[in-house]
Parts: sequence; C-alpha cells; structure tokens
Amino acid sequence: MFDVLILNAKVVDGTGSPWYYADIGITDGVISKIGHLKSESAKEVIDAERQIISPGFIDMHTHSDLVILDQPLIKAKVMQGITTDLLGQDGIAAAPLPPQFIEAWKKNLAGLDGTPPINWDWNDVDSYLTKIEKNQPSYNLAFLVPHGNIRMTVMGLDNRPATDKEIAQMKEVLRESLEQGAVGLSTGLIYPPCCFAEMKELEALCEVIAEYGVPLVIHQRSEGDEILESMEELVDIMRRTGAHLHFSHLKNCGKDNWYKTDDVLRIIDEARQAGIEVTFDQYPYTAGSTMLSAILPPWMHDGGTEAMLKRLEDSEVRARVTQEMSTGLKGWDSISKWAGWTGIFITSVDSSANQHLVGKHLEDIAKLRDTEDVASVALDLILEEKNAVGMIDFVMDEDSVKKIMAHPAGAIGSDGLLGGEPHPRAYGSFPRVLGKYVREEGVLPLEEMIRRMTSQPARIIGLQDRGIIREGLAADLVIFNPDRVIDKATYEYSRQASEGILYVLVNGSVVMDLQGTYEKPAGKVIRRQYSSMAVKQK
Repeated sequence: MFDVLILNAKVVDGTGSPWYYADIGITDGVISKIGHLKSESAKEVIDAERQIISPGFIDMHTHSDLVILDQPLIKAKVMQGITTDLLGQDGIAAAPLPPQFIEAWKKNLAGLDGTPPINWDWNDVDSYLTKIEKNQPSYNLAFLVPHGNIRMTVMGLDNRPATDKEIAQMKEVLRESLEQGAVGLSTGLIYPPCCFAEMKELEALCEVIAEYGVPLVIHQRSEGDEILESMEELVDIMRRTGAHLHFSHLKNCGKDNWYKTDDVLRIIDEARQAGIEVTFDQYPYTAGSTMLSAILPPWMHDGGTEAMLKRLEDSEVRARVTQEMSTGLKGWDSISKWAGWTGIFITSVDSSANQHLVGKHLEDIAKLRDTEDVASVALDLILEEKNAVGMIDFVMDEDSVKKIMAHPAGAIGSDGLLGGEPHPRAYGSFPRVLGKYVREEGVLPLEEMIRRMTSQPARIIGLQDRGIIREGLAADLVIFNPDRVIDKATYEYSRQASEGILYVLVNGSVVMDLQGTYEKPAGKVIRRQYSSMAVKQK
C-alpha cells in the first residue's frame, strides 16, 4: 500500500522530455513506483484529472532566511509550487555570525530580510541550519555561505583590502562552512562588506569552491553601465580557478544599456564553449527590488550601518552623495540614475510613522513632504528607518527579459523580499513564467521551462535526490492546470495568490491542495555532502 497515490497525471518529468500519462505511487516520502497503478491501494488518493504533474519548483534566489525561523510555512512560496528555497544570497545573509556583530548585522539585513521576532542565537552555518530544522519547516531549504559574512568574521565591516593572512583565514571559514553543509558561495558586489573586496580576494575563495565542485552565486558589481566588463572579469577568474560561475537575477539595467543584452548572452555562450561552466537565474519582471540604501555609493557603507547613518547626518556628505547618485561612479551602478525618482517605490518600512509611504514612489513622497529635493527625501528615509526600508526599482525592458529567459543555461528565481508590500515576484514568479511566458507568449515549450525550474537548479546546487520525477527520488511534486496557471500579484496589490496551482507535495506530504495550505513538518534542510580533494588529502 502506498502512502499517496496520484492517478491520471500528465507527467512532465523535469528532464525536458515530452510529457506522458502515468500514475505515481509514493511511500515514505519517495516516489516508489511510476506506471499504471489504478488497481493499487493507498492511504490517500489524488486524482490529477489529466492535469500536469511536475517536480516541485526550486527557487534559486530567495530572501526567506529570517522569515523561515518565524514562519515554518511561507504561503507565498508553496502557493507558487515552490518546494525548495535557496537561502544565503547576495553575500549578506544569516551565517556565519560572530556574536560581536549581531546588532550591526541585523541592521545591515533589515532592508532585505526584514525584522521578524526571532532569537539570533546561532553563530555558524551548522547552528543556523540546525535552528531551521528545529523550527520544522514545511518545505525544503538549502544554504549558500555568504561572502560578506565570511569577510565580517575575519576582518569586520571596514572598507579596505584584505591582507594575505586575512584571505587565508577567509578560505578556512569558507571550508568550514562548506563542510557544515552549505551548497555554494554567494557574493553581492554592490552590498557591504562584499563591495569592499578586491578581485584578488574573490579569486582566492573561488579556488576553494573549485575544489568542492560548488558554484559562486553572484550579484555582480554592475548590471548595466559596466555589465560587459563585470562579466568578463568574472569569467577570467573562473578560467584561472576552474570554478562554476552562476549569475544571480541576470538582467541588463538602464534604458541606455538595453542594447547590450545580446552581448551579455554572447559572453555566457563563449565562456561555455571554452569549457567554463556559467549559469544564471532570472525573475520574470522588468522591475527589481532591494533595500533603499543600495542607491548609496559603496564608500557610504564603510564600517557598517551605524557608520553609514552617521554620515547621512552630515550636510557635506549628503551633497556629495546626491551628486554621485545623479552621475554614477566608475565601478558602481547608480540605481536612482537608471530608474529616476518616479521609478523607485517604497515597499517596506519599520516605523509606524512612515507606513503611509509604502507603495508610493519617491517623487510623490517628496511632494507629500512639500519639497522638490527628492534625493534628500530618499536619504532622510534611510536615516529615519535606520536602513530598514525596501524598494522596487523599474530598470529593465521586456525584450531583454524574454531573450534571457530563452537561453538554455538559465533557471528561475523569485528574489522575493517578504516584508511590507513586496514586489509581486514574491507571490507570482513561477506561475507568471508558466502562464505569461510559456502559454501566452511561447518563449519556451512547457517541458523545457519546467526543466529550468526543477532539474536545472537541482544540478547547479548539487541536489541529487530531487528535481526529476523518477522512482527512488524525493516526492517533491506540483500538480497544476496549464490552461489556467497565472500570477495574480500586481505592483499595486502584491500579496495575491496565483491561480492554477492545485496540489503541492513536499517529501510526499501534501502541503497545499484545493482547500488551502497546511503547516506540516514536511520539509528538510538539505546539507550537501562534500568530498573535496583537498579534504581527502588531509
């Protein structure tokens, strides 16, 4: 007898192969049999009614790192069909976290990961992952060790080059974090303290991940003005180290840069033809989202959030910042220059006094404050909220989104920030891809797009037991109606569930059905098991 038996399914197995009809039997959280099973018995039977069944979707870029410690079931995730989240993004996340930096780090993460009511009682990757496990999540989570946390552990939050000794220490922290189960290394070269690192430091860390066979998942230093130069320098590092390069939320920002998209994809193709593994993920929208303080030039973040807030009180510093935001700097992208003040909307704040500003763009907020100095209003908000303020920025074009999505090296990630009135990608990314870009616009066939959401990300981060519908693999599954699936979240009303996702199973347990969602301890923390040649030789 099966635990769960799914009948009359139209199977899209995650490999890119054409669909086929089959029944699926599940025992002890694993797909135990695929075939014609109508005569078999089970504790629970689901009639798929010839709708699509696919592997559960793997979200390659998430910011659930703190929320998952407060909410074991994140409805915004499972209602999209997501069964696995990849945490630890952009080089700034939860662990490792030495006790002396906890208060400073809370403020640094506030605009990305929010301020949920949790006890910050972990210090390394192992204790952080153990804390998630004890919270009994309802879906799976894997973790990238963040470069910024590694750097902070060794040398604090200062804006200076690392010494050779400090780089050696960082490599050891990275090794320890990988041995504790991290599935790769992340960095965000626009975020402090990652943005203070020289390429020499990043290359040294890539030497370590090359030994372990895990990716560098990177928010590159430029996603517009210098995007081609940024990509080329990273490809050069991979050529020297042999590491796998994975671009986070690949995009081409700023109207004056949109023509570069073909060259962006050419660089990826040429690198792969040369034997360098390059992949990427993407969210299906023309607006990005991050903390508002990302509009500030890198030098403003030297020493951490408290130092940055202190600088914002200085009129001379504010004048310099305003000028640099309007023009940009060599090696730094100005988001406010790309989007304009009417293209930056506030998504979340921490104080009750500014809650009425959520959902408004900065020019409208300036009008509410009876001033034409919009740049000062933006700086004031960062200061008033002590950096706990999120934004949406409109900087991309639809043609580039489609071109990038059609490339075979891609995967899908929501990059969803969950606080306030979030970007609609937090609720709608995966159904939007299936409804808008597969069914309505035909960017890719369904089977190929499902591969981008399942086996492709599983392969990139080394999840060998899921991502494909196959006997013996984990029963992470999604049943959806291909004719109805679509996102409903909008920029005005973002917290809206999508349509057409019918059932979601995590490790064989139903966490969503036609009646709603269920908080069950169905999820796992997936710790990658390593066999580094360097470790073997010790």
